[in-house]
Amino acid sequence: MPDLPALDVLLPLDAPVRHLAPRGDEAELVAMFADGPGTGAHVRANMVSTVDGAATGANRVSGSINGPADLRVFRVLRALADVVLVGAGTARAERYPPLDVPPELRAARRTLGRPDALELAIVTAGGELPDSLLDTDRPPLVLTTGSAPSLGGLRARIGADRVIVADGGVPGAVDPRAVVAALAERGLTHILAEGGPTLLAQLVDADLVDELCLTWSPQLVGGPAGRVTHLPTWLEPARALTLRHLLHADGVLLGRWQVARLGA
Repeated sequence: MPDLPALDVLLPLDAPVRHLAPRGDEAELVAMFADGPGTGAHVRANMVSTVDGAATGANRVSGSINGPADLRVFRVLRALADVVLVGAGTARAERYPPLDVPPELRAARRTLGRPDALELAIVTAGGELPDSLLDTDRPPLVLTTGSAPSLGGLRARIGADRVIVADGGVPGAVDPRAVVAALAERGLTHILAEGGPTLLAQLVDADLVDELCLTWSPQLVGGPAGRVTHLPTWLEPARALTLRHLLHADGVLLGRWQVARLGA
């Protein structure tokens, strides 16, 4: 287990535990984040940002702006998920491998009825993914379009059952509603979306995101880095958020926000 910091619970004020010392099974953090609907898909997003709003550092990846406090919650969120959903660009930039749950968190996962294996699902309109992800004994689920040039090659390479066509109303684009529905049909209802900013914005715009876990890193980086959501147009209407938790460690703030669903 890595050396991880204690977390102070700043909000809610009536939290039963105000200081979360690191422990192997992370029982207190698991209890804090484990709630969710009993039926249907639940989409939780997890992102990190600097104080000046950058979703990455100068190296264009989020690894340069996160740290041990963020890692502590990150590990728990993954352990509580059936599947991690990510865009192909982020999977390439962040060098995603096949995913595993830390051994010390597996018992909590089983208690909550999660499958032993944590799935990785990648959204890609063109179907182009790095060999390091495809040439493994645990390839990801790939959600793509029926017009993807590499569709046949993907099916032959990783198995037709691992390739899901998720077309929508826009030709050549993956439909986020079809993505979430396809994962839920496979029993993968606890969905952890880890970006990138375009995929997250598309999920929000489609009214699919239930909550956002956002870490603020105490850095100012300037530069042209994007925000945690990116669309060419404004969200209409803007989505209201309700703060459920606010944690702190070493200047890092970790918020958990409920996203107002338009259809609710």
